[in-house]
This record gives sequence, structure tokens and C-alpha cells, in this order.
Amino acid sequence: MGRRKDSGIEMVSKLPWQAGIVLGATGYVAMRYGLGWCMTTFGGPIGQALGNSLDDGAYAPVAWLLLIACWLAALVSFMDGRRRRRLLASQTGLRSLSAMDWREFEMLVGEAFRRQGYKVREIGLGGADGGVDLILHRDGTTTLVQCKQWRTKLVDVRIVREMYGLQMHHGADAVKIVAIGHFTDDAQRFVQGKQIELVSGPTLFNMVRECQAITRK
Repeated sequence: MGRRKDSGIEMVSKLPWQAGIVLGATGYVAMRYGLGWCMTTFGGPIGQALGNSLDDGAYAPVAWLLLIACWLAALVSFMDGRRRRRLLASQTGLRSLSAMDWREFEMLVGEAFRRQGYKVREIGLGGADGGVDLILHRDGTTTLVQCKQWRTKLVDVRIVREMYGLQMHHGADAVKIVAIGHFTDDAQRFVQGKQIELVSGPTLFNMVRECQAITRK
């Protein structure tokens, strides 16, 4: 499950948007005022010289850049969260699920699991298919998820075997394969006695409806 590591700004954008606001403001104050005071107070002669330059505003542009970067990441987080909420709220049935593109489908599935109390890590949004799309964490367990937005094709046993192999390779506790349609008989027989859940379109929509009902309360 190797992937490019997120940059600092990308990591902030995945936090709640309020956290980005606080981090930006805290970083600005620390860089603009706190760092100079610490160096002047505890840094000895060299530290005092550097601290005086900080007090004179030498690093003010860096502090402003940090503030702006964190607040832009917070804006991205806010817009992303609003998009996910609207995506979930707009679902009315299997037809609306089928109308989404694969990125939206993965986002919807991730949001539905997030509403169920899982910590969701999205790792499949950079490609249209292949392997693990989501990693779920809850109560000390790890679950691998693959999303299949196939509108007409049944998900066959080959896909299920591949995910079972990934479960064994990565030592995950369970696997979920989420599809708009259904699964072949061979696929359903293969999962018997294994920690693999096949989530068909109707089951997924029931999950979405439960999330919608909770949101309306």
C-alpha cells in the first residue's frame, strides 16, 4: 500500500478546518513573537543576536506564509467536508449512486464509514482502480476496503481473492468490498468463514439512509 507521503499542508487539509485555523494562528504567533523571545531569553549571546533580529521582524514574511498556508488548508478542509456532506445528503437510491464518478463514489463510501465511527484513511483517490481504496480503523482493528462502481458487471471471485491476499499480506483484521451492483455466487461462497464482507448496492444505500437520518436529527 505504498503511496507518496503527504506534505505538511496536505496533512493540515485533512484535519477539521477549525484545527487549521488554530494551527495557523498559533504558528504565526510563535514564529513572529515567541521564537524571538525564547532565543533572547535562553539562547546566550548568539541566541540574543538572533532573537533581536526576530524581534525586528526579520522572519515576519515566514510567519505570514505559515499563517496563509494553514488557513488555505483549512479552507480546503472546509470545502471538502461540505462537498462530502452534500454528496451523502443528495443520494436518493441506486440510480443516484450509479450517477457518480468513481472519485465521488469512494468519497461517499468513506463518509458513510466515517459516520459509523471509523477513522478513514483514503488511499485510492489518486487512481481509477486497483487494490485498496480505504483503510478503516476502529476499536483497535484495521479493515481494508475496495470500492467497485461497476454499474452492470457483477463483482467476481477474482476480485475477492485479490483482496483476501492483501488482507493476509498486510495483516489486516477484515476486508470490505463495496459495490453498486451485486457479487457472483462464487464470490459469495469464497467469503464464507472469512473476515470479508461483501457490501452490495442496496446494503450501501441502507447505510447512506441511516447516515442521512442521523444527520437530520
